Amino acid sequence: MITPGRDWERRMADLWAAFDDHEPAGFLAEVEALTGELPAGDPVAEYELASAYDSIGEEAKAAAHYRRAFAAGLDGDRRRQATIQFASTLRNLGQAEESVALLNAERDAVSDELDDAVTAFLALALTDLGREREATGLALQALSRHLPRYNRSLANYAKTLTEQP
Repeated sequence: MITPGRDWERRMADLWAAFDDHEPAGFLAEVEALTGELPAGDPVAEYELASAYDSIGEEAKAAAHYRRAFAAGLDGDRRRQATIQFASTLRNLGQAEESVALLNAERDAVSDELDDAVTAFLALALTDLGREREATGLALQALSRHLPRYNRSLANYAKTLTEQP
C-alpha cells in the first residue's frame, strides 16, 4: 500500500470541503480523477470512492468500495470512519443486523473521539431492528457525556434502558 502524499491529501480535503459546490456527477468525477492517481485497488482510493458514492446517494456502489477498502487493508483513522460509514450504508440498504454487528465490534475494538458517532449509528441500526429501548439508552449514554449538568443522572437512566428488556 502506498500512502498518499500531503499534496494529494490536501487536494482530497479541499474537494470534500467544496462538496456542496458540485453536482453529484461532477463531484464523483473529481474523486475518481484523484483516486486514479493511486495504484489500482489502493485501500485509501477505495475508501474515498465509497465515501463519494455514499455522499451522492448511491449506497450499493458505496458498499462494494467499502468492502474492497477493508479487504485491501484500510487502516488508521480512515478505517474507523469507513466502519461507521459502511454500517450506516448497510442500514440504508436494509441490512441493519450486519450494521449492528459491525458497530458492536467497533465499540469493543478501539476508543477515540469517534466513540459517540459509533454509538449514534448503532442506535439508528437498533431502531431499524425494533430495539428502540436499547437504542434510546445508548443514545442517552452518549449524550450524557456532553451535558454541562445531570451527567450522572442521565447516564444512570440510560443504563436502565439498556439493561432492562
